[in-house]
Order: sequence, then C-alpha cells, then structure tokens
Amino acid sequence: MRFRKIHGAGNDFVLFTNPTPGAGMDWSKEAERLCARRTGVGADGLVISRFANEGPAVLEVDCFNADGTTATMCGNALRCAAWAAQRDQGFLTMQIRMAGVLHAATVSTDSVWVTAEVGAIQPRVLQTIINGRPTWFDSAHTGTEHVVAVVDDVDAIDADVVGRVVRHHRNVAPLGTNVNFVQRLGGQALKIRTYERGVEAETLSCGSGAVAAVVIATMRGLVAKREVTVHNQAGEPLTVRPHEVRPDRTAWIGGPVTQTFEGVLA
Repeated sequence: MRFRKIHGAGNDFVLFTNPTPGAGMDWSKEAERLCARRTGVGADGLVISRFANEGPAVLEVDCFNADGTTATMCGNALRCAAWAAQRDQGFLTMQIRMAGVLHAATVSTDSVWVTAEVGAIQPRVLQTIINGRPTWFDSAHTGTEHVVAVVDDVDAIDADVVGRVVRHHRNVAPLGTNVNFVQRLGGQALKIRTYERGVEAETLSCGSGAVAAVVIATMRGLVAKREVTVHNQAGEPLTVRPHEVRPDRTAWIGGPVTQTFEGVLA
C-alpha cells in the first residue's frame, strides 16, 4: 500500500488515497503505529481519502489523530486531501465530506482553500493561571472543540504544559478540547500556538484552530471581519476569511501544502 507523507503548513499526515477495498485495515490502530515519531513514519494524523464521485468531484475523507481517535474536523487534513486529488485527477474545485459534513475546496498554484463551519461561541468558558496571571479562555466550535486565550506573548507560554491542563479542564469534560494561545500582531494579523487533542502535544499548525482564533479575535475586537493572516510555529501562515455567501456561519482557510515523500508500507 502506497502512502504520501504530506503537510499543510507544518501539520503533517500520512495520507492514503483510494486504499484497496476490503483491505481489512484497522485504521485507528494503524494511526497509532504509523504516526509514532520514532518507530513509524511520524505524523500528527492519518488521512484516508476516497473518491465518492467524479462529476462533480466529491471526496470522502477520514482523519485519525496520532492516538488513534477520530477527528471530526481537521482543516489541514482536508487541504492535504484536496491537494492530492488535484495532483492525481486534475480537480481544481471539489467537495469533501468528513464526519458527515460537506466542505468546499479550491486548489490554486500556491495554496489550497477549504471551508470550515463555525458553530457555538461561548465567552469565558474556563480560567487558569498562566505565568502567574489568571487567564480566560473563550470557546468556539469550528467543526471540533476549541478554546482560545488572547495573550500578550505566545512565545512566553509553555504550550505543552498549559495546553495539557486546559485540554482536561472540568469545564470542557468529558470530550476535552483543543487549546489555542493567540497574540495580536497588529492590523489583520495574529500569532498562534495550538495544543491539539488527539496528538496530545503542540503542533506546528492547526487549521480549525486558526479559524477559532479568528472567530474569537473578531469577537474581542482585535481584528475586523475580513481576511486575517494567522502566523504559526511552522513559519507558514494560514489565511482565514469569511465565506462570501455565509460570512457568519462559514469561513475559508487557505495556505500551502507540501508533499515531503512517498512510500510503501512494509
């Protein structure tokens, strides 16, 4: 079985396209095995992409986190799947279904864009102490659970330590949450660090987290409701902008996708 190692702005995946039907794979266990950084391929997640329809193009995409749990939404996984579909089949626009939700995707020369649905927003859902200061987190559902704290300096935070505490906070039980620390850079720009549930560590980039950060920053008056650049730990910024038809319910997220290598399972 051939696979791609691919990343969306630093958020990396093992990607299988149209795996052989009836292969009998337990993809949850394969995610744990293949995503292991020292003994596997190494990745934040495992992505399975299948063509459900070619006219118009529709992909069915499943994403499994590094710990084997299923992701209900992963913006960078969707972008990587769309990139591969364009590379393999030539599609420039398509629809992608993940966890029963249909997303639009567009592939251009230097970026891949997908839609993310914005759900419930709850201010001040929990509070914790960061570097001696009480800090509030707002929540925003962008296809999966996220909390966002606006801070003065994201680089002064131990994202793994604080993220782990907040991810298991009683106010977000029993599912837990992804945890984002966001800093305003001025103008229409933010800087973000994200601790991802399911990876159980900080990742270099998170698509749904970038959308959540923009939603909360807009609510807080830090940015205007138009295109925002979100700088991440990978140094490959993502761009979030309101959907042209459903600006209050849907956002576009775009950025680079890079294939690092292809391989065959041993």
